[in-house]
Amino acid sequence: MICKNCNQVFEGNFCNNCGQSADTHRLNVHFIWHDIQHGLFHFDKGIYYSVKELYLRPGHSIREFIEGKRINHFSPISLVIVLATVYGLLYHSFEINLFTTAKEMPKLNSDINNYWMAKHFSWLTLATIPLYTLGTYACFRNQGYNYIEYFILNTFKASQRLILHIVSFPILYHFNGTPAIKTFITVLYAMDIALIYWTNFQFFDRISTIKVLLLSALSHLIFLAALVFVLAIIVLFGGY
Repeated sequence: MICKNCNQVFEGNFCNNCGQSADTHRLNVHFIWHDIQHGLFHFDKGIYYSVKELYLRPGHSIREFIEGKRINHFSPISLVIVLATVYGLLYHSFEINLFTTAKEMPKLNSDINNYWMAKHFSWLTLATIPLYTLGTYACFRNQGYNYIEYFILNTFKASQRLILHIVSFPILYHFNGTPAIKTFITVLYAMDIALIYWTNFQFFDRISTIKVLLLSALSHLIFLAALVFVLAIIVLFGGY
């Protein structure tokens, strides 16, 4: 066949030069229907597969993705943006307040709560991924993966935590503005940490569980230190 896009002669279903499909029939109703099916159902299928894998075999699935088994997964960057946007919309629409009284909420916390957490939650989530990755790379740098591969690992883990937050949002809303919301947030944070450790145990299955546990703890401490440093810089130069 001769590719209608780049004029390359090829055999098979796709051009080996530009990748265009050999099936380039005339645009008609069938084309519209196929495009809708592919755009919607493939999108849903990819998200469903990634979400399922992140809660059935997270570490193994992420390692397989990094090593090249990617066709069934939804793009990790797109996934975390979609999930963070959904959570941000929920947070904003239902006016979640993590503080029980106005006196309890300093101006800095108020700005973060009302602006970043509600309106730009997806970007805030993405902004912390490099900090998580910094800790992961520093502690697990001898395991054969580079910084970008650890970035993808932490991107999937961010999506994993966002799914938990979305699923548990009705409980968060139930306790909205009450003293019990702090207890729930603490429990949710503990579950986030448990998910990180569970994923690490599977992902780093070539080293002992104790070593993974200790390195994961150290990795999280590095993340917290980096986060405090970044927030201090923001406060210092932001005029808070």
